[in-house]
Amino acid sequence: MKLFGVFISALMVFWTSSVCGALRAPHNVTIQTLNMNYVLKWAWDPEQAPKGNVTFTTQYMAKFKKKKPKSRQDWRSVCDSSPDYSCDFSSAELHYLGMWLLRVRSQIGSDVSPWVILDFCPDRDAVIGPPSSVNITPVDGLLQVDILDPRSYTNGSMRELLPNMYYFIQYWKRGSLMQPNNVTSANNVVILPELENWTWYCVRVKSVDDYYKKISDFSPTYCTQTDGQTPYWQIFLIFLFSLVLSFGAILLLFRYVSEVVKVIRSTFYSTVPRPALIQGFLSDMPRLLYADPETEICFDRVDLLTPEPEAIKVDEIILEVHLPPETSQQSDRTHSRHSSGDSGVYSNEGSRQNDLGDGKMDKLVKKIARVNELDEGVQDMRV
Repeated sequence: MKLFGVFISALMVFWTSSVCGALRAPHNVTIQTLNMNYVLKWAWDPEQAPKGNVTFTTQYMAKFKKKKPKSRQDWRSVCDSSPDYSCDFSSAELHYLGMWLLRVRSQIGSDVSPWVILDFCPDRDAVIGPPSSVNITPVDGLLQVDILDPRSYTNGSMRELLPNMYYFIQYWKRGSLMQPNNVTSANNVVILPELENWTWYCVRVKSVDDYYKKISDFSPTYCTQTDGQTPYWQIFLIFLFSLVLSFGAILLLFRYVSEVVKVIRSTFYSTVPRPALIQGFLSDMPRLLYADPETEICFDRVDLLTPEPEAIKVDEIILEVHLPPETSQQSDRTHSRHSSGDSGVYSNEGSRQNDLGDGKMDKLVKKIARVNELDEGVQDMRV
């Protein structure tokens, strides 16, 4: 018996030393979830492996396969020899209603630790998230809340996996110390009732599923102002402001217009007398600008400029007859100049009589004599 006791003691020491010298497994293994995002996390003390760098391997398998022999168990690796203390299982696309086994172990070279296995059911264990989007719009003095469902890993709606999910909506008047109002609805569009016009309200929403008592965190808080009929005093103030603004704009416009009119008047209607040459040019400018360059201009009055009036003789004056524009079709008629010794008449194929008689010729001579008494004039003018 004594020898048997010694043998047992030696065996216990050997077993204890071998166990104490083995690589330890990760501890505090948990899974962090949100909708269909799953991250396996664990803790590790670096002092447990002072002789080398430790790595970790994680695997998963459907729970019903555990009843099969170990040789037929289908474990699939997600993170293989990773130095991180976590592993994301979202890419594994674990079915939301399935039962799964997750496991992790540590490794240094050829030394490995035992597996740490975790039982996981997403429908039971996964946390539901708040709405992915909340939009608030004023409508006829009320607030319309548009809610977008939480999204899965594949960007699908969580309502497809949780058909009984609904929303808990909390709203209150901004800055008020009163108890907030609560509304529950399974719809994605909700109208908040009994609100005051032109008042700021704050709203936040969270998702709820009663089957496993899942309640998400609140969404961010959104604040907006309700609308409604505009008060009469605001309408009066807006009208008064518009009236004052319009009156000021008219005064400003009148001031600038009057200045422009003064500048134009001082430029074109100056009180300072202009030289005769400039005044005559300005008065004749419209007729010169709009006259047809191919037609002749006839003047009612022609002033004759002669430096020595007494030296002008009747027989030295050359008369020129201009045809009016309407008779331009008679282009075959020729013009000729005649001296004082000629009869002063036009001939048309030798068949016409003298158009200018002796009496008319006397009157013309008298008029020419009168012209000799003027100090100014022109002898011949063509435009």
